[in-house]
Amino acid sequence: MFEPRVRAVLGPTNTGKTHLAIERLLAHSSGIIGFPLRLLARENYDRMVAQKGEKHVALITGEEKIVPPEAKWFACTVEAMPLDRPVEFLAVDEIQLCADPDRGHVFTDRLLHARGMVETMFLGAETIAPLLRRLVPRAEIETRPRLSQLTYAGPAKLTRLPARSAIVAFSAQEVYAIAEAVRRRRGGCAVVMGRLSPRTRNAQVALYQNREVDFLVATDAIGMGLNMDVDHVAFAAMSKFDGQQPRPLTAQEVAQIAGRAGRGMKDGSFGTTAECPAMPDEIVAAVETHAFEPIAQLAWRNSDLDFTSIDGLLGSLAENPPQAGLAKGHDAVDHITLEALSRDQDVRGLADTMSRVRLLWEACQVPDFRKLADDSHTALCSKLFTHLARDGKLPRDWVTGSLAVLERTDGDLDTLMARITAIRVWAYIAARNDWIDDAPALQADARRAEDMVSDALHETLTARFVDRRAAHLIRKMDEGEEELLSAVTRRGEVVVEGHPVGTVKGFAFEPDSATVEEDERRVVLRAARRALAAEIPRRVAMLESAKDDAFALTPSHKVTWAYSHAPNMPAGLGDIAEVAKLKPGSEPSKPQVEVLPSEFLDGAQRERIRERLATWLEALIKRELGAVFTAEGKASEDNTLRGPAFRLREELGLAMGRTDPEIRPDLRQKLKTIGIRAGRYALFVPEAMKPKAMALRAQLWSLLRGIEAPKLPGGGLIAIPVREDWPRGFAETMGWLPAGPVLLRLDVAERIAGEIGHLTRRAPALLPGDLASRLGIKGDMLGPVLDAMGFRLMPAELLEETAFGPPAPARIAHARPPRQEHHRGPRRDGQERGARPDGQERGPRRDDQRGPKRDDQRGPRRDDRRGPRPDAAQTAAEGAPAAEAGTEAPRQDQRPPRQDQRPPRQDQRPPRNDQRQGGKPAYAGGDRDRPRRPREERVQLPSMPRPDSPFAVLASLLKKD
Repeated sequence: MFEPRVRAVLGPTNTGKTHLAIERLLAHSSGIIGFPLRLLARENYDRMVAQKGEKHVALITGEEKIVPPEAKWFACTVEAMPLDRPVEFLAVDEIQLCADPDRGHVFTDRLLHARGMVETMFLGAETIAPLLRRLVPRAEIETRPRLSQLTYAGPAKLTRLPARSAIVAFSAQEVYAIAEAVRRRRGGCAVVMGRLSPRTRNAQVALYQNREVDFLVATDAIGMGLNMDVDHVAFAAMSKFDGQQPRPLTAQEVAQIAGRAGRGMKDGSFGTTAECPAMPDEIVAAVETHAFEPIAQLAWRNSDLDFTSIDGLLGSLAENPPQAGLAKGHDAVDHITLEALSRDQDVRGLADTMSRVRLLWEACQVPDFRKLADDSHTALCSKLFTHLARDGKLPRDWVTGSLAVLERTDGDLDTLMARITAIRVWAYIAARNDWIDDAPALQADARRAEDMVSDALHETLTARFVDRRAAHLIRKMDEGEEELLSAVTRRGEVVVEGHPVGTVKGFAFEPDSATVEEDERRVVLRAARRALAAEIPRRVAMLESAKDDAFALTPSHKVTWAYSHAPNMPAGLGDIAEVAKLKPGSEPSKPQVEVLPSEFLDGAQRERIRERLATWLEALIKRELGAVFTAEGKASEDNTLRGPAFRLREELGLAMGRTDPEIRPDLRQKLKTIGIRAGRYALFVPEAMKPKAMALRAQLWSLLRGIEAPKLPGGGLIAIPVREDWPRGFAETMGWLPAGPVLLRLDVAERIAGEIGHLTRRAPALLPGDLASRLGIKGDMLGPVLDAMGFRLMPAELLEETAFGPPAPARIAHARPPRQEHHRGPRRDGQERGARPDGQERGPRRDDQRGPKRDDQRGPRRDDRRGPRPDAAQTAAEGAPAAEAGTEAPRQDQRPPRQDQRPPRQDQRPPRNDQRQGGKPAYAGGDRDRPRRPREERVQLPSMPRPDSPFAVLASLLKKD
């Protein structure tokens, strides 16, 4: 018989050690290989199945067992290796983990006791070589060089990391935070952690390997033989929590993780990122040269256990190492659980035989995948042992019910991961055929639940940390701009490499509504910039050649452009976009045009757009307000006309305020010849009152004040209610005259006021029946409106029964001038004026205490011989509007007004007390103090008809007959 061969193939990462072991395994008729992680066992199981077929390859892990009857080759985790099965070949990967204080005792036990009948192979780092020679003297140690170079690249920001990079963090929260940052800035990443199930891990790795994403964020689990196409490894931290306390990473640990970069013959690099500082020089030198301090001792725990009693078992676990180079590590979870259960008297009572103690130890070895840091795992192990000790089997309902509760796909990432770890515990229990009836069915249930939750976890990870569109765009842009496929659809949608990234309106790009993060916007804008490189110049040319009716103004003083996305596009399929804004200029009628900011326009293009819009705006102002500029041009020939014309240009065609104090009748006629009206209420150009001109004036007026243009009423309206939402002074500026409860259109108010003024130039006139409708108001509003216009309404009077003649109809007259109050001296009798002699207060005088007072009862007015009344001067001056309305022209024999006519002085003296204006004597106390006869003593005289009344005409005809 020949001595079994023991080989140790040592070296850094990427030396082909695992590949060699798989080849040697499959070259033998049977074999077992142990891996440090379930993920690695599953990955290599798939490779072995591809070469030997499913019925010849087995997979044994703590929670998953696939063992065909004809299985010859086994892929296992180190803890689950079936050492009682004789095989020709046996291998253990990552043997340097013998030094791990938590799991190292399992690897050390395999190093010392696990052997193949023909060949045994240990794979790992060179740091274990000295101890391996001492503990296994006959082992053949073979070292292998790394196939590629590994160099330090220094620190780099996340945004500067090269594609095909792996970012390593050491906690779930750090992994999530970095993955979220990578998604925002680089399009997304795959996530790999030790807590993931093989199904989820493989799906995430496939995202990376298939180049759907270019980044991988992982824990240090990738350092254990996970082979992927990684070019650069970036450390987000240089310390980790080892289960006991935080500590810095060793140079060997850094090399184990950094060695994932540069697989095969391709060189790799490593460095730091995020908030991690630069690596110390000694660690960099050790990693690049693969020179590390050798391992001083290996973790060991006694494997020859005493099952006679619980105390005997605990004592055997506490034995010291038998030789130098071995040391006790941390107490494992199974040991801690056994110590906790040993204090339970019920458990001690049940563990009364050697087989029961062995059963208790097996129950304590159920892995604590959940790691909840409470006594829930101890309680579970106690319940398992109690059922097995009393019933011999676990209750099926209990196991199936526990699995059914976990078979859910709702929840966030942490919830799904916690659910998977709990399923793994029950999968481990279901894998014990001797603990439960119909174990294969329960194993299938556990596998189905794990797959379902794993798929949900993969989808959640992908949805949270992967933006496929951004990742694809970044990759294509990095490969080359000239190969980027992009287009702008007929609807203005920007499509890059088949992904819609947003829409372009005018010259502004609006990212897709799903793009909310700033980093995502940068990626989309970067892609859109390539797509719009040819579209924007085409649109600039379209705007230059557009007709004037394609442009318009908005209330916020923006210039809009109506355009089509493609030539010959049907009407209604185009778009309207804001392309510029107005700014106040040197004059109200000369605003400036400023093109709206756009990163897609250069300086020359912006100037071309500005010139075209400035030309359009100048034409618009000349078209709508051309009459104002024409009048100014005509006024330049006469010095007396320049002032009013200049004022109208400054006020955009309308200047509110009375004109009779400043503008003489001859000047008024001159202004009319050049198109300017000097009316009763304002100086204005009639063309400026048209709807389009009014809208433009409103735009320019609000632009000067930095406010939005108020909304104007629709065309054709004569009167509108008072607008509370209009700024102060806006109504008057726009040509709406405040008239009590309403606003009247200025030109209509001027025309009607001229007609009324002509009718009432000598005396009150009959109220026209259509006056309210012409003013666009209701009849009950006529009085306040006429008062505001400078007239007064005299309502119709009702005659008493004893009175003769027709009743006086409603009339209209000029408003009375405001009554001036004069200082009155004391009465001669010493009483105050207004006081009664008897000391009683004077009550208000009632109208029924007076006799009827009719204007037609007075004698002929002397004003007829003296010319127009003083308040009719305006009416005489407004002969032109009255003539236009078809009314009677002023008398030709009237005295012409003086050339130095001036408005009446405010301090005009009142008439003398002893003489009334009409020549009649006045009383000292005025009309109020005139003695009146009591009503019953007066003689009521019949009303005399007026000579021009119908009754007087009829009487004269009867007399002739």
